Amino acid sequence: MVNFTIQNVLIAASDDYATVDVQIVDRAIAAIAPNLPVIGTVIDGKNKLLLPGFFNAHTHSSEMWQRGIMSVLPLELWLAELYDFAPLDTEQVYLSALGTAVETLLSGGTSVVDHLVLIPGLELETIATATRAYREVGIRAFIAPLIQDESLSAGIPSGESARTHEPYHRSTAATLEIIEEAVRQFHRPEEGVNILVAPTGIQLCTDALFTGCIELSDRYNLCRHSHLLETRAQEKLAQEKYACTAVEHLKRIGFLSDRTSFAHCVWLNDADIAILAETESTVVHNPLSNLRLGSGIAPILKYRQAGVNVTFGCDGASSNDSQDLLEAIKIGSILHNVTDSDYQHWITPRQAIEMASLGGAKGLNLADNLGSLSVGKQADLVLYDLTNLSLLPRTDPIGLLVLGRPNNVVDSVWVNGKQIVADGKVTTINVDELRQELFNRSQWETKRKSETVAQIEAHYRTVMGL
Repeated sequence: MVNFTIQNVLIAASDDYATVDVQIVDRAIAAIAPNLPVIGTVIDGKNKLLLPGFFNAHTHSSEMWQRGIMSVLPLELWLAELYDFAPLDTEQVYLSALGTAVETLLSGGTSVVDHLVLIPGLELETIATATRAYREVGIRAFIAPLIQDESLSAGIPSGESARTHEPYHRSTAATLEIIEEAVRQFHRPEEGVNILVAPTGIQLCTDALFTGCIELSDRYNLCRHSHLLETRAQEKLAQEKYACTAVEHLKRIGFLSDRTSFAHCVWLNDADIAILAETESTVVHNPLSNLRLGSGIAPILKYRQAGVNVTFGCDGASSNDSQDLLEAIKIGSILHNVTDSDYQHWITPRQAIEMASLGGAKGLNLADNLGSLSVGKQADLVLYDLTNLSLLPRTDPIGLLVLGRPNNVVDSVWVNGKQIVADGKVTTINVDELRQELFNRSQWETKRKSETVAQIEAHYRTVMGL
């Protein structure tokens, strides 16, 4: 086990900064103060900023294969197009998980919540493959196998038409058995790999699937993750299904808790927001995909004022087309300057950093162990190079990091005390080989609309009054 001391490094202190030494012993922060005695290896922190690692708190790693090619469509039609692509294979799952991990690390993230798309018939192999990739890189992984038990067409409101849907290819019971087996095989929090229960959302999941996930969550002490009211269509669908809001229904069946995080949360009313605050549920803000898909602007300032924990995610790389966490943090902060004229509610750069780090830890029930530079917490740390051109001139380092356009600014990253980025390069895998493999396994192409997508689009336009 490697102990080390970061000397003369800049950290945030109240409303200012301080230059300190940071001792790491047995993978945890042992001391933070000026002029500490050296323990273990010396790391030169001069002209560098040390922050806790951020959380990429919602993404879909396998969507890397479609980034840049998806049409400009709302979510329901975008999903139909995404499903229309050729099925994934496990090698693609492996490469895209590696790529997601690397991009997250090099934009300040030390943890990733992967709402992992499963290959039908190879569900456990898919989870095993992503687990292998994340272990090889060394990032802290929260693998949330994406599950549903209703067909894609069920995710669009019926409107005034009576509609029937094809049964889903896998039963609810079989799906829950897969998740329980995944927990037995892969849930190793002490080794940096966590399994979450993760029904995709109310639009494609029955109550039986949700309650089965609650039971697994309680039995194995697992966190819960889901999409929630990403679009106006989902808001309409919830009223059709439950005659109340989705949040009210999820509270009624017991899915909300301090171990529950929800991606998006765009179409919630004030009563819904109060319920999230009361149940200590977490909102994962995905501003770029919400803009890309025209879903709307989540009322993040309302959440914060109500006491709801909020953190950030990139979302999948085909609805964002990037896994740049610093970009998501910037857009997710300043976007809301246009939603509330009272500037005292606007998100400051320091608040954004806390949301990305401690907010992410809270959402995964890990605030006692991660998310801040505090003695006793695990050493998930990121060191930023303050001599980088995009972080100059020397004004406010955190302001530049959040509000600027930082480029190649991550110098070093440690996860659980192990260094996995040094001098701006990932040291645990060969990134040049990864780039070559991603290039070789893909080709320039143009996506054409299929008959199935056209049919779904026709119904969507009718029911949404377009």
